[in-house]
Amino acid sequence: MAELPFLLFDADNHYYEAEDAFTRHIEPRMKRRCMNWATLNGRKELLVAGKVNRFIPNPTFDPVARPGCLDDYYNGINPEGKSIREAFGALEPINPVYRDRDLRLEKMTEQRVEKAIYFPTLGVGMEEALKDDTHAVHTAFEAFNRWLLDDWGFAYQERIFAAPYISLMDLDRAVKELEWALENDARFIVMRPSYVYQKGGSRSPADPYYDPFWQIVNDSGITVVYHGGDSGYGEYMSDWGEGGSIESFGSSPLRSISMSHKAPFDLMAALIAHRLFERFTNLRMASIEMGAFWVPWLLQSLERTYGQDPSYFFEDPVETFKRHISIAPFHEDSVLKLKDLIGAENLLLGSDWPHAEGLVNPADFAKDLDGFSDSEVKMVMRDNCLALSQRRPV
Repeated sequence: MAELPFLLFDADNHYYEAEDAFTRHIEPRMKRRCMNWATLNGRKELLVAGKVNRFIPNPTFDPVARPGCLDDYYNGINPEGKSIREAFGALEPINPVYRDRDLRLEKMTEQRVEKAIYFPTLGVGMEEALKDDTHAVHTAFEAFNRWLLDDWGFAYQERIFAAPYISLMDLDRAVKELEWALENDARFIVMRPSYVYQKGGSRSPADPYYDPFWQIVNDSGITVVYHGGDSGYGEYMSDWGEGGSIESFGSSPLRSISMSHKAPFDLMAALIAHRLFERFTNLRMASIEMGAFWVPWLLQSLERTYGQDPSYFFEDPVETFKRHISIAPFHEDSVLKLKDLIGAENLLLGSDWPHAEGLVNPADFAKDLDGFSDSEVKMVMRDNCLALSQRRPV
């Protein structure tokens, strides 16, 4: 493939968290309720809420998998029937570029990536692990976000846009954390693609109760990213005989078939059906690392429901979706069909670098854009995310 005549904006890059990511800024008395480290049977383990956490098999990330080593596996190419552990191949000592932002900038330049959004690796599984203790959820992520600002920055050299993580479990603390993130030049925030868990009864994130939070998001023009992680659907699978917590790279065939696309479908359906975008017309959201298999199913469902009850919606809900939501499809998705459904202007390059299931080279995403015009390729590989990185205040 010929080199693209422009630099890239990658909507899905990751760091591997430093071991003190959740503990550097936390109140010492809260470590037991939040995160702490312990050595058990000679192995360093992460304790979350006092229990060994298995969301990431080795949360020290040393050693760690090679970027893109599971590409074929996630494309359904595994003729030898290897287990996912075998597909990983040999692990490597952690590369400093995974934890040092200046070295990472050099790597980005080598990859022709001018700018990228950065997300947690471990962090996207921690809200679920702490959800029975609302105070611990907010304490942990407030500490995490201050580590993130220290080590990566929210708009470092206008190239690295690390997204602070915000939970809605305690509305007042969510509002305070959002205001702090805005004061520190955040361009994106990342949230869990799920309902807002409460012991007394969970709520949709589009429930009017949360409108004070969404009002600030709307008025500031910051972009909200929903990134794949542990959305709390493990308990749902217990009804099918496969309960238990989510472990990265530990999915069963039933979970892979039935669950991998439910969280984004349910979330986006709730945001539209509960009329969030009618109340806040300036919201911009992106779905990252959740693929796009669910999109045609959702649009078909929206179209049918609109036909059945058009008076409920303030406009065609498919048009609402296209106006407010951008998608970073997996490179193994049918990207051309997705373009026909929602337009190239709503698609984002997401390489997932340096994760095992991502691309070895972010520019290779363009190989899946056959049938796109040159201008559409540039939109997907750069321009769309560039627009999302610029606040659009009202």
